[in-house]
Amino acid sequence: MSGPVLAAGEIGDPVLNTAVFAAFVVITLYVVYRVSSRNSTTADYYAAGGRFTGMQNGIALSGDFLSAASFLGIAGAIAINGYDGFLYSIGFLVAWLVNLLLIAELVRNTGRFTMGDVLAFRMRQRPVRAAAATSTLVISFFYMLAQMAGAGAVVALLLNVQGKAGQALVITVVGAIMIFYVLVGGMKGTTWVQIIKASILILCVVLMTVFLLGKFGFSLSALLEQAAANNTKGEKVLEPGGQYGKTPTTTLDFVSLSLALILGAAGLPHVLMRFYTVPNATEARRSVVWAVGTMSVFYGATLVIGYGASALVGSERILQSTGRENSAAPLLAFEIGGTVLLGIVAAVAFATILAVVAGLTITASASFAHDVYANIVRKGKADAASEVRVARLTAVVIGVFAIIGGILANGQNVAFLVALAFAFAASANLSTLLYSLFWKRFNTTGTLWGMYGGLGSCLLLVFFSPVVSGAPTSIVSTVDFQLFPLANPGIVSIPVSFVCGYLGTVLSRERADVDKAKEMAVRSLTGIGR
Repeated sequence: MSGPVLAAGEIGDPVLNTAVFAAFVVITLYVVYRVSSRNSTTADYYAAGGRFTGMQNGIALSGDFLSAASFLGIAGAIAINGYDGFLYSIGFLVAWLVNLLLIAELVRNTGRFTMGDVLAFRMRQRPVRAAAATSTLVISFFYMLAQMAGAGAVVALLLNVQGKAGQALVITVVGAIMIFYVLVGGMKGTTWVQIIKASILILCVVLMTVFLLGKFGFSLSALLEQAAANNTKGEKVLEPGGQYGKTPTTTLDFVSLSLALILGAAGLPHVLMRFYTVPNATEARRSVVWAVGTMSVFYGATLVIGYGASALVGSERILQSTGRENSAAPLLAFEIGGTVLLGIVAAVAFATILAVVAGLTITASASFAHDVYANIVRKGKADAASEVRVARLTAVVIGVFAIIGGILANGQNVAFLVALAFAFAASANLSTLLYSLFWKRFNTTGTLWGMYGGLGSCLLLVFFSPVVSGAPTSIVSTVDFQLFPLANPGIVSIPVSFVCGYLGTVLSRERADVDKAKEMAVRSLTGIGR
């Protein structure tokens, strides 16, 4: 094998790597500071005043969506499990068809800042907004776990940080920078960070892909043959069943994972909130088209990068390194480009984490400040300054919890953790969004049953699943109270939410507001009255 070798505990030049890493942080902090002059109103802080174009927002959407799970987790999953790891890429990409066809334009026309605006449009405000805020906070927290775990892996590798204590310190620093982005920049600053990050990320993966293919004479077959030869699973890494399908349980787990990935994106609060940063529904739809195009290039590249890591680094070295599967892309970067490329890739991965966590944080804090504080506590009479102040305070609290959760989840595959967040989003939000937009009889009781039923069942199943206990890879591996065999609960919790929403509606004596339902139908399709 040609090229430099990255041995355990050796990462070339930590000073050079740190300099590249620090340069990105300084540049993005400067950008956030420069664009943060107008964050006095809620429209500016939550939605950047709706001034971004469809192209800008689409690139930012891809920056928001292409998280540590995509760059680190999927590359690692492909490097170790081959074909089955690529299934994450397919699920994440196909999911955007639901957004394009059913969600983007209608949500943009109906709401103003948050998902709660859409769900509460024709329902009783207080209970529905409380449910929407609860759902947003839970989903954002689980999504943040993945990003923080990825931060611990990549920066620990970059700086050669060994041990849990050192990685915990790294996660804390990541959280602190992310909180600063949100406090100072609001949605506008966060969006520009995401645009910069997405552009650099796409450029990085495309160049790595071209270099890898060139190394094998632009023969994908030659690359795959070397990947199989350097993987402990051999030829099986090129076939379905390396991770899923060996038993009925793993087969069912795969179906559950696929459902969560494909249906979850349409219920992610931080994705839905991005549709409010453009001036109209046409630009919202154009945003999705740009996002899909950008992500198609990226996910195609992950296939080459993942198998390239298996071919040039080897599955054994990846699993023995700091960060395990999540280190596949940085290790490959060192293999083909030495310390300079390692520093660049690690900085890009870190930028990915910062941008996504900042987007999640501003979404969660906006939901609490707008739905809970402004519309429940102050009954719609909160002034803009106090609402933004509450949002900023909430961002700090959420950031602290994300840091603690990231430390606990450190070592888990980040793609797997994000898949859990998708399951929560599909279970809690998708059914209620679709019912609200398309079913005139749907009422407040159905909304609450659907959201709490889906969210509660998902939480319960995850708690008693191998994710938390009963397996060597569990978050708490020393105890075993596992009752549910599947790692992803989507196949149960998603239907539960649809059934609960339906039963809550038809069994309650509450009558839907027909006039409001008609108004919502016209507004969602035309934008009139927004």
